[in-house]
Amino acid sequence: MGTYLITGATGGIGTAVAELLRERGHDLVLTGRSPDRLDKLAATLRTGAHASTQVIDPKAPRVGPSTRTIRTIPLDLTEPRRIEAALALDDLPPRLDGLVHAAGVVHLSPVADLEADEWIDHLSVNLVSAAELTRLLLPALRAAQGHVVFVNSTAGLRANPEWAAYAASKFGLRALADSLRAEEPSLRVTTVYPGRTATEMQRSVRAQEGHPYAEDDFAAPSTVARVLVSALETPRDAVVSDVTVRPS
Repeated sequence: MGTYLITGATGGIGTAVAELLRERGHDLVLTGRSPDRLDKLAATLRTGAHASTQVIDPKAPRVGPSTRTIRTIPLDLTEPRRIEAALALDDLPPRLDGLVHAAGVVHLSPVADLEADEWIDHLSVNLVSAAELTRLLLPALRAAQGHVVFVNSTAGLRANPEWAAYAASKFGLRALADSLRAEEPSLRVTTVYPGRTATEMQRSVRAQEGHPYAEDDFAAPSTVARVLVSALETPRDAVVSDVTVRPS
């Protein structure tokens, strides 16, 4: 079993990924802005349906909530320069099997109305913090020949009206993933491009667009998470470099 760090762990896709990885018996490091929400998520994952109970080796101790760990680290990704200091307060594992970048923000606006602060917020959370966190965790990822997954967006493939700031940050995230893949041959790097997904972010987007939100209109976070975890579980003789998940 491995150790995985998830950003945006209290969001829809981040939580779904955490649930699947926990069910498979992995150690988790959960990050998000709200300490209270992180603690609630960790408590849920330690008990009930998502508690890890798999036995990998009949001679090995049973893998359960008492033997696998879930840790939480509050991180404000709007302040990328402070990430290093925040991580320094925690004794992070020397080996990291996976880093899942699931955090993100979006605010729709035409270019004519986008002020500098909105550009900075999008780029800080969606791109710069991902780059900085990856940089800081590279030694642990290299030690485990780990896997970095970037939860991008179909907006990272095509920019539509009023999506300029968000799309620009996601186009940049795609470039970060491609460069990292070329620079770090011992790591596997995957970009997942979800289409519209039934999350609180999507609820906010629909409100900004002036349309009602209907959960059944979109892909479930658990569906995106299954695709993502399948990429993580691909045998080491191959890598899923890019995968798009759209609602049917």
